[in-house]
Amino acid sequence: RFWCGRETQNRTISSYQDISAGIERGSIDAEPLAIEAFCDLRTTRQVSPRITQFRARWGKFWGKRKWCGMGALNKLVAKRLTTLPPGKHEDGGGLRLVRRADGGSWWVLRITTLGRRREMGLGSFPAVSLAEARRAADDARALVRSGKDPIKERDRNRREAIRNLHLLNEVAKDAFEARKTSLKGDGTAGRWFSPVELHILPKLGKMPVAEISQTDIRDCLKPIWRTKAKTAEKAIQRLSIILMHAAALGLNVDVQATAKARALLGHQDHTVEHVPALPWRDVPAFYKSLNPDNTGELALRLLILTGVRSAPLRNLHESHISGDVWTIPAKLMKGKRGDTIDFRVPLSAEALAIIAEAQKYSRDGFLFPGTRKGVISDATMSRFMERRKMDARPHGFRSSLRDWIAINTDTPHEIAEMVLAHKTDSAVVRSYRRDDFLDQRRTLLEKWADHVTGKSAKSAAMFTS
Repeated sequence: RFWCGRETQNRTISSYQDISAGIERGSIDAEPLAIEAFCDLRTTRQVSPRITQFRARWGKFWGKRKWCGMGALNKLVAKRLTTLPPGKHEDGGGLRLVRRADGGSWWVLRITTLGRRREMGLGSFPAVSLAEARRAADDARALVRSGKDPIKERDRNRREAIRNLHLLNEVAKDAFEARKTSLKGDGTAGRWFSPVELHILPKLGKMPVAEISQTDIRDCLKPIWRTKAKTAEKAIQRLSIILMHAAALGLNVDVQATAKARALLGHQDHTVEHVPALPWRDVPAFYKSLNPDNTGELALRLLILTGVRSAPLRNLHESHISGDVWTIPAKLMKGKRGDTIDFRVPLSAEALAIIAEAQKYSRDGFLFPGTRKGVISDATMSRFMERRKMDARPHGFRSSLRDWIAINTDTPHEIAEMVLAHKTDSAVVRSYRRDDFLDQRRTLLEKWADHVTGKSAKSAAMFTS
């Protein structure tokens, strides 16, 4: 009788020929085979002629296995594991316990799969008991016999388990993909996703979305709830959308978790700070101080004259100009995709002169190109004002213009707001009011240009280049 070290039960093999035939058929795995003779108990360790004959033919495998006697499997005893010295301690069938000198221990299973000898970790001891390690080894051997790699199968199962958990990382990305079409530039600027990416996912991203509670959200946002109130508000709004997306996927989530977290976080006690603006009376002196030979300062001049936002100005292309009208494409206007339309800006004589000057520096049709590629950055004009030690920022010139209109003209509210491309009244009222007041706005911007350039009145020279 012979014991096959890779099997889980004894096999009675009547002759050497049966062993040879079994190996050749593949029913007995020859390479890891631990052949042991059950000789007469009175002559233990005596090698029979049959074993000698087998050894002559399969000798290359013989030296790889110790003589084990009757205990080919399950040689270790659970109670003695903690007293074993450092080293490798075989349990049989390729399973061993490896102990370090510092007392650390772990289970290793030696397998041969797809022609490769590999070692498969089964966990540390005592976290994984002897019985658990043996069961895991049995499962791995079964996979080997079926022609599979147990290590790859384990890794695949882990990845599948993670996918089935629906981690917040994955659900958040899926929700973002679903909303991309409604965001400017497919959300490539990152403004929608960045509050979640920076303040939510680092702490909660690896949690299953179904396990996220209001206390998790509170603990995540508490550090910035009052110090970065606007960012925290955006983050919790985006998270609410993500949880609703998870619910739409059929996941068992608490869609009220963000509302409950707000109650736990309390009032933000945050005062909204408006963008600092230069008083309208000081604008002419500042305008005069700008260098027309510098692209950034030239862009600032046109920004002041037209009252537009930074993005449309920085991306101004020659194709946007037709005569004395600048048409800003809908995609460059503030607002969600689909909610914005093209916006016409009347150009004063001074604005046309600035555009003619800017064309000298244009590249690929863009009037305000960057130093190396693309267009000037959003920070170019802001940094210029910072270097002058000014509190005001480029966006504040829109406020300067609006104050000048309110104080120095009797312009109707709707026209004054249209100069800044602000929406007024309800959607129903706007649907009936189709005119964009281009001629009235042209008159206003011409008067504003006269004020800015000092033609309408003398301005104090507060700024010098």
